[in-house]
Amino acid sequence: MKVSKAQAAENRQGILDAAARLYRERGLTGVGVADITRDAGLTHGGLYRHFASKDVLVQQACTKAFDWSIPVLDGERPHATVGDRIQRYLSPEHRDAPGSGCPVAALAVDAARAGGGLSEVFAQGIERNIQRFAQLLADGAADAGGGATPSPQDRARAIHVLATMVGGMVLARATVAAQPALSNELMVTLQTQLTDWLDNTSSPSK
Repeated sequence: MKVSKAQAAENRQGILDAAARLYRERGLTGVGVADITRDAGLTHGGLYRHFASKDVLVQQACTKAFDWSIPVLDGERPHATVGDRIQRYLSPEHRDAPGSGCPVAALAVDAARAGGGLSEVFAQGIERNIQRFAQLLADGAADAGGGATPSPQDRARAIHVLATMVGGMVLARATVAAQPALSNELMVTLQTQLTDWLDNTSSPSK
């Protein structure tokens, strides 16, 4: 039975959505093609009608995963501060739901091992996140509604904050099963330290 173009597009999107979630939950080596197609409600062979190889699927699924953003960036709280975003990222809700969370905290080590095209996907995604956070810092420092030009200092601060957030989330996930109190302490401590550091390094007059 021939599948319509609309249905084929829907099937392809279902595979990408399933792969992006499962890879973040289990890692790239912990998910097979059968797992992805079963989750998407399709047959095993159907995957290769949409993707030339598993490597292509991995790269496109990881690209899809970078569509994720901290929830308060999506209009839930339009006037949220950078501190609000830090708090939401370093939260039990994010820690306990890797499949719907940050792809960097979930898959950076896998991407480093894979190299090649997947490394490029992560490099581009991380660069976009740095630019986005630098813009938020620039707008906040200028007390602007948007459009302030990020400075080299804004970019450096964005890199510092994002790298600390990601590292903190990796540590929080690594410790939560054995010592949940330690996991929570890591997140709360980093929330406070990052927010205080940003307050002390902001420069509205730059």
